[in-house]
Amino acid sequence: MITIDQLKNVKERTAALYRYLDIENKKVQVEEEQLRTQAPGFWDDAKAAEEQMKKVKGLQKWIEGYNEVKTLSDELELAFDFYKEEMVTEEEVDEAYAKAVSALEDLELRNMLRQEEDSMDAVLKINSGAGGTESQDWASMLMRLYMRWAESHGYKCTISNLQDGDEAGIKTVTMQIEGEFAYGYLKSENGVHRLVRVSPYNAQGKRMTSFASVFVTPLVDDTIEIYVDPSKISWDLFRSGGAGGQNVNKVETGVRLRYQYVDPDTGEEEEILIENTESRKQLENRENAMRLLKSQLYDRALQKRKAAQAKIEAGKKKIEWGSQIRSYVFDDRRVKDHRTNFQTSDVNGVMDGKIDGFIKAYLMEFAGEENI
Repeated sequence: MITIDQLKNVKERTAALYRYLDIENKKVQVEEEQLRTQAPGFWDDAKAAEEQMKKVKGLQKWIEGYNEVKTLSDELELAFDFYKEEMVTEEEVDEAYAKAVSALEDLELRNMLRQEEDSMDAVLKINSGAGGTESQDWASMLMRLYMRWAESHGYKCTISNLQDGDEAGIKTVTMQIEGEFAYGYLKSENGVHRLVRVSPYNAQGKRMTSFASVFVTPLVDDTIEIYVDPSKISWDLFRSGGAGGQNVNKVETGVRLRYQYVDPDTGEEEEILIENTESRKQLENRENAMRLLKSQLYDRALQKRKAAQAKIEAGKKKIEWGSQIRSYVFDDRRVKDHRTNFQTSDVNGVMDGKIDGFIKAYLMEFAGEENI
């Protein structure tokens, strides 16, 4: 049977979430954003409309999440009062408490994931360490762990680039895990995972240590769509200079394309100027100029992607073989995270994907820091 202090704790955490999530303001935002969806011609731009609908649904999800927590908190308080009047049992009160705490923790965790990339899908790569078959078997055990974790959260898990081990296990695997906040949760798994057990591959039955590295990155769409806004294009015509005969000198076949480029990240404006005089035909020069413009825009988008990827790779470089984040000691029935000191004796549960305790401990300690 729960205590009055436990009930008080649930009520206080529920009230705190109301403030942290700024629920009143989110309700106003939902109304404002929904009004935009009712504007004439809203679906004329399908892509913009989808983004707007996604924004509305995102706000609504926070409100719905809080409403669920508030309802369960109120039901717990009611059950606690009913118990005093012998209208419910201890078990029913404890069950109401477990539901309220579970919903609270889920929403508290989601509230910690504030980075833009946290809401993205994840790419998780596992590499076996030195040690041959033993390490390759350990890598396959980790692969199963994350597959089970994804399954338990209703996430889609797709395996690619699987390289089998020499005798057993795997050398490497890349998994794509799709689901809301998949990257935000799984970023806590970045690092080296250490296994200590009596090896089934050792004839002497010796205790052995194996390593495997886990890299997690946000899944970003590889396709770069090049959109040229026709309203930002202007053309000048001029006579091509130089040799080439009378047509080149007397007819305005040269084209000058001006494009008012706006950086999508900074909002800074810049004029891109492209001249083309390759052909004696104005239409061909226009087409070539447009091709050159798209080439420039593609290059700018590509450089931005490379810069973003470089940031991710910089984070990877911090993960060396010495940076063990977690130890799984089978004989001692202990799994311990060295960053947070969170540990559990439920080794079988962990290997079946029950790692939410480790994820929560990590986020509570590091979510507020940069470059995690």
